[in-house]
Amino acid sequence: MNTCSNSILFVAVLFLLPACCKNDSTKCTCAERVLRLSSTTSVDNTGLLDVIIPPFEKRTGIKVHVLAVGTGKAIKLAENGDVDAIFVHDRLAEEAFVAAGYGLHRMQVMHNNFVVTGPADDPAGARGHDAVTAFSKIAAAKAVFISRGDDSGTNKAELRLWKAAGIDPKGDQAKNAWYLESGQGQRMTLNMADEKKAYCFLDRATFMSAEDQVSSKIIVEGDKRLYNPYSFTAVNQAKHPQARYLEAMAFGAWLTSAECQKMIAEFKIKGRQLFYPDVFEKK
Repeated sequence: MNTCSNSILFVAVLFLLPACCKNDSTKCTCAERVLRLSSTTSVDNTGLLDVIIPPFEKRTGIKVHVLAVGTGKAIKLAENGDVDAIFVHDRLAEEAFVAAGYGLHRMQVMHNNFVVTGPADDPAGARGHDAVTAFSKIAAAKAVFISRGDDSGTNKAELRLWKAAGIDPKGDQAKNAWYLESGQGQRMTLNMADEKKAYCFLDRATFMSAEDQVSSKIIVEGDKRLYNPYSFTAVNQAKHPQARYLEAMAFGAWLTSAECQKMIAEFKIKGRQLFYPDVFEKK
């Protein structure tokens, strides 16, 4: 869908929004209209949502309630009917979510990339542009690696790289004591890795937002396998009648509108761009 079509869609959805939101048992005022959104910790921690949500709320009167969790948990919340939409980064899981009938109208919004960070002296000799080779060197050196271990999109991308390297770091805990799981979001996992002078796998935006507070450095970047797309999907009312479909579609149309895409492109830390829009590119 082109830029003009997305802008028209956003305006059209606004006209379709009812004067008051309704559910099965109560009537509420426009001031109470909400959208429950489960999103990733990476998008939330960087501050991007704090930039792109307020203009949407002001224009539509829809209050966005964000639950920032790993992608696996975000999708589970949607499958249970606890949210109205998801904004996450695991294409295979998102496609399965739609195929199972839980989601509608998946829209790719933006992308960035993952990086591998570690101590500046790189004890495993992993520095370079090949993530699989780097993982093999980290395992061979038994260098401490901190994984999120939380079924997030980041965790799944990391595990795919271990699989490509022919390594099961979780298989034999006695042999793989170097491989630790934080069970936390990206920023907390980076902090733990920094304290332990360990390697870590996370998205570039999260690292850039924390770079001044850690001594860890980017060790691996530039591998095409580190591509990291973010997409939005509305929850299907056929599965969960209480899902706020119009509110979700209004937000999806906003995310893919020219105005919001420009805001995503211009969202920077110290002059460096964190995310790259996929519908509209700033000229």
